Amino acid sequence: MIKRLTEDIRCVFERDPAARHTLEVLTCYPGVHALVFYRISHLFWNLGLKWIARIISHVGRIISGVEIHPGAKIGRKFFIDHGMGVVIGETAEIGDNCTLYHGVTLGGTSWQKGKRHPTLKNNIIIGAGAKVLGPVTIEADARIGSNAVVIRDVGKSETIVGVPGRLREDKSGEKFEAYGVVSDSADPISETLEKLTDRIQELEKEITVLKKQNIDP
Repeated sequence: MIKRLTEDIRCVFERDPAARHTLEVLTCYPGVHALVFYRISHLFWNLGLKWIARIISHVGRIISGVEIHPGAKIGRKFFIDHGMGVVIGETAEIGDNCTLYHGVTLGGTSWQKGKRHPTLKNNIIIGAGAKVLGPVTIEADARIGSNAVVIRDVGKSETIVGVPGRLREDKSGEKFEAYGVVSDSADPISETLEKLTDRIQELEKEITVLKKQNIDP
């Protein structure tokens, strides 16, 4: 457990340019505080001491603003940036080198017992406010844009944006930005509406020409 926590702290310096030194990370990063409580509560959960695990988890939620169920499975080098409002459900599974921003929910869509929360593979980034719901699988290297709502599986290296989440075709090669993909990223619905508007304008011009020629359109 100590090894995991050490890795969690080190990865903060890799992903947050505002981090200056270890003491600052240990005292001022709620995402790290949440992970400390999670690692401890998860240990008790695996020992069968589930009530104690839930109490520890609840205290961690009060202190950090992050709610991680002790039954969730979280891999190495996990980073929660800012942290406030993050919710990770009981049957969620998170691989290695994943990053979540504030307001992210890995939630369920069913009251039935069993697997009901998402599975995240390795190297995944989920932007602020995004919701990943149900027993869906997010494959390795995927990116989920801010405020997206994902209710279906996401393929390897795909970028998902919008509500409901849609695949973003990124041919620019630009780096993913967790606070809203890239600044000039195109929304598929907006693009479609713009094309329809342009086509309507073209048709109106054609009708005007036909009327001038006294031809019934």
